[in-house]
Amino acid sequence: MAILEVKNICKSFGDTEVLNGVNFSMEKSEIIAVIGSSGSGKTTLLRCINFLETATEGEIWVDGECIFDAKDKRKITAEEMRKRQLNFGLVFQSFNLFPQYSVLENVTLAPKLMAKERPDYKTHKKEIFAEIEENAKELLDRVGLSDKLGSYPCELSGGQQQRVSIARALALNPKILFFDEPTSALDPEITNEILKVIKDLAKKQITMIIVTHEIEFARSVADRIIFMNEGVVLEDGTPDEVINNPKNERTKAFLSKML
Repeated sequence: MAILEVKNICKSFGDTEVLNGVNFSMEKSEIIAVIGSSGSGKTTLLRCINFLETATEGEIWVDGECIFDAKDKRKITAEEMRKRQLNFGLVFQSFNLFPQYSVLENVTLAPKLMAKERPDYKTHKKEIFAEIEENAKELLDRVGLSDKLGSYPCELSGGQQQRVSIARALALNPKILFFDEPTSALDPEITNEILKVIKDLAKKQITMIIVTHEIEFARSVADRIIFMNEGVVLEDGTPDEVINNPKNERTKAFLSKML
C-alpha cells in the first residue's frame, strides 16, 4: 500500500490556477524529486499536502487513510489539523530557525510542546524531556552537528543551519520528509553537505519528497523524478527516464536550459 496518494489536487488563488489536477503516489522509503521552472506549482503542491495551503479540489491519503477531501466542508479543529500535519516534516529553503534559541533548543522545542499533551506529562516531565533531548542529540549527531549543540543560528554557516533544520524536521518522527529547495540558499560547495545528509537519510529509509531546481542534485538522490509545468505533472519516472529520455517536448525544452 502506498504511503502517500495525491489525487486530482487543484489549487487556485483568485482567478489564478496554480495546480490543475495533480496525481501521484509513493511508497514507503521512496525518494521523489519534483522539478520544474519557477511558477510551475512545485512549492504550492508541497504546501497543499502539508496543509500550509488548502487545496481547492482533490484528496490526500496517507497509509490508506484519507486525511483531506476537498468535498468535505466540515470545519476542522486545530487539534485535528495538527494531527494531520504531524504526518509530514518540512525543511524550508530559508532555514526558519529561531535565532534566540540554541541548536539543541531549536530541535527540542516542538517535541517538548507536544509532550505537554501526554497524560503522564506532569508526573514524568523530567524523564520525558531527557528522552527528547537525547533523541535530538542523536539527530544532530546524524547530521554532523554534535559539536554545535550550544551554538546559535547566527554562529553557523548556511549549510550548518540547513542541517539543523533537517534534524528539527525529523524530531517529530514524520512519515514523510519534505524539502523545499533545500540548496537554493547555499553556495555550490556547501550543497554537497546537504546532498550527503539526504543520502544518509536515504540509507535510513526515510521517505522524502524534494522540490529542487538543480537537475544533477535530483538525479543523484531520487528514485523517481516528477516534472511539473503550469500546475500539471508532465513526466513521472526514474531519473534516467525523465532526464535522459523525456517524452514531453516541454520537459525537453526545460532540461535543455538546465543541463
